[in-house]
Amino acid sequence: MLWSKKQAAPTPDDDQHPERPGAKNRPTPKRRDQEAARRQPLVVTDRKAARVAEREQRRAAYAQSREAMIIGDESRMPARDRGPVRRFIRDSVDARFSIGEILLPAMLVALILSMIGTSAQVLWAFTAVFVIVYGLLGAAIFDAWLMWRRIKARLVAKFGADQIPSGSMMYAVMRAFQVRRTRLPRPQVKRGEHPV
Repeated sequence: MLWSKKQAAPTPDDDQHPERPGAKNRPTPKRRDQEAARRQPLVVTDRKAARVAEREQRRAAYAQSREAMIIGDESRMPARDRGPVRRFIRDSVDARFSIGEILLPAMLVALILSMIGTSAQVLWAFTAVFVIVYGLLGAAIFDAWLMWRRIKARLVAKFGADQIPSGSMMYAVMRAFQVRRTRLPRPQVKRGEHPV
């Protein structure tokens, strides 16, 4: 018959067609099956389990970024710490001694001394400590200003003025005011090893 349907050819067995390298070697999945596999509800039914899963996910991401900041792996660091400009700023700050590093311990000593009694000698010592701490604060701010001017000049010479991201000054100053041992990302250079 002219218009009759042809019978489907029998499918060959897998034994006759071995797997070919570079070929897919499996049937294409149906679109509806793929869409059904990807489908997720808009509103989660078990909110408590979703909250726990989200908390665990956040904790894992935080642990991963903290580990990256300790070992110096820039690919997994937070976005604010990535890039050659930020690395240059960190290395420039870590290569020098900043007065701001001793500011926190000095304030801690002043706080402890302020808890001691109120005799005349203690009051005089207390006043002297506060004068020293405020003098140290002023010196640390001036030192940070000078440090940023030098770092900025070197950044402009190396990367160009348009490549310096906003907030770089605060990034450098806040790092300079931290005790070197507590800085994150951890210092990758020794004192005196200024970046080129």
